Amino acid sequence: MAELAALDDPKTRAVNERHGDDHGVNLSKLRALAKRLKTQQELASRLWATEDTAARLLALLICRPKAFARDELDSMLRAARTPKVHDWLVNYVVKKSPHAEELRLAWSADPDPVVASAGWALTTERVAKRPEGLDLAGLLDTVEAEMKDAPERLQWAMNHCLARIGIEHPEHRTRAIAIGERLEVLKDYPTPPGCTSPFAPVWIAEMVRRQQGPAGA
Repeated sequence: MAELAALDDPKTRAVNERHGDDHGVNLSKLRALAKRLKTQQELASRLWATEDTAARLLALLICRPKAFARDELDSMLRAARTPKVHDWLVNYVVKKSPHAEELRLAWSADPDPVVASAGWALTTERVAKRPEGLDLAGLLDTVEAEMKDAPERLQWAMNHCLARIGIEHPEHRTRAIAIGERLEVLKDYPTPPGCTSPFAPVWIAEMVRRQQGPAGA
């Protein structure tokens, strides 16, 4: 904890706080610390228990994802107060857990939109890597009906799923683009130069273009 406190930088904290993350540790330095510590499940549990955001991020880097019980992961997600902790927990731990599919189904139906967004993130992972058994048309139905008015975190996760369906599954691409164009979610999102817009029709077109390579190749 003392080492994390020493790494806290006021400028970094100010930037992070604008995104809802209450810590000031440069993530490259945090990853370097995790690399030095290597995997330590007991230390990870103790760091998580501090409720300090930087400590929790470090915990997620040094834990053993398969060591957590299903209910433990559920409690951790509901206690993940900040966006970065939430994202790292889902991406670095839950996705590698044997309980991922069970949690995906439970979280997707949760009334808490932040919890539901984690379910959608796990669904997006399956859309890209293991789509067998997923009702992609049904997912598009839900996105079409609910994304426009969804709270921000949930809307973002649903939009990501919409884009991934359009990118990975050509048979659903025309409909995915049409849904994006009609709902106009994130159409005006400020996108830095060199980055791809999160607006689904633009995102889908760009990723498909990259997959196909240079014209005539």
